Amino acid sequence: MTLVVLTGASGAGKTAISDLIAAEHGADIDIRFFDSIGVPPVEEMNALFGSPAGWQQAMTAEWMARLAGTMQPGRPVLFEGQMRIGFVVDAAAAMGLACHIILVDCDDATRRHRLTSDRNQPELANDDMMNWAAFLRREAQSAGCEILDTSKLPIAEAAAIVLQRLRGG
Repeated sequence: MTLVVLTGASGAGKTAISDLIAAEHGADIDIRFFDSIGVPPVEEMNALFGSPAGWQQAMTAEWMARLAGTMQPGRPVLFEGQMRIGFVVDAAAAMGLACHIILVDCDDATRRHRLTSDRNQPELANDDMMNWAAFLRREAQSAGCEILDTSKLPIAEAAAIVLQRLRGG
């Protein structure tokens, strides 16, 4: 079983990559989206989990448990979401899952353009998002994870790279 995890800050291209793979290969690859469970307001995350990071850690663990229970031999799984790499590593290890983590990343100028022009979400193109992206980049480098820079890479080419990892390459 192959599990590839795409993580990254908003605007990097992880959902676009996942959607393209789903459209072209969804018949033989399971694709799961972290946000499909819903994202509660920050107040609820704080009340129930102590912080947004606590919520993210708990939900990452819940997702890894779900994936461990539903993965089928010979059928790759692509899991996409904004998760700290350390949370993915710990949760996967707790479930006995081997996974290939890819940080989907881009430079700040590209991210700002995508969020404001392409996605019409200018409220996300802020310093907090850029700092989150930088944090994930440092975490990926420290953990030795693959980093897929989509700043100048067409989504189709990025999807081809991810597909290759899903197929064991």
